[in-house]
Amino acid sequence: MENNNNPTHSLLVGYLLWIIGFLGAHRFYYGKQISGTIYFFTLGLLFIGWIIDLFLIPGMNNEADVRYHDGPIDYSLAWLLLAFLGLFGIHRMYLGKWITGLIYLCTGGLFGLGYIYDLWTLNDQISLINATD
Repeated sequence: MENNNNPTHSLLVGYLLWIIGFLGAHRFYYGKQISGTIYFFTLGLLFIGWIIDLFLIPGMNNEADVRYHDGPIDYSLAWLLLAFLGLFGIHRMYLGKWITGLIYLCTGGLFGLGYIYDLWTLNDQISLINATD
């Protein structure tokens, strides 16, 4: 696959999320929800898949750059906000979804279920917003 002119995902952020990637964070970031969920429940396939991913991240980064739309919403910033402040809804406020952001803030990310939903859908949410702007 060929890289587009405006990359959407950051290799640096991919490696930062890889550090906690035995929980699937980097795989969710690159739009690989099923394997991210498997990593979450198996500790990165008992850390073996996690170590192998150290070498696969550049390819995952290129695939994500081709797959998702760039625009005013920065994928890397939104993912860092989700990863570290997701239960408080800060990433939703960044996306302009203030009402659900405030609901997350008051309910701990809808008791964690909204947080899990956003792990699965954040790339598509951002891509949709970027495509319409």
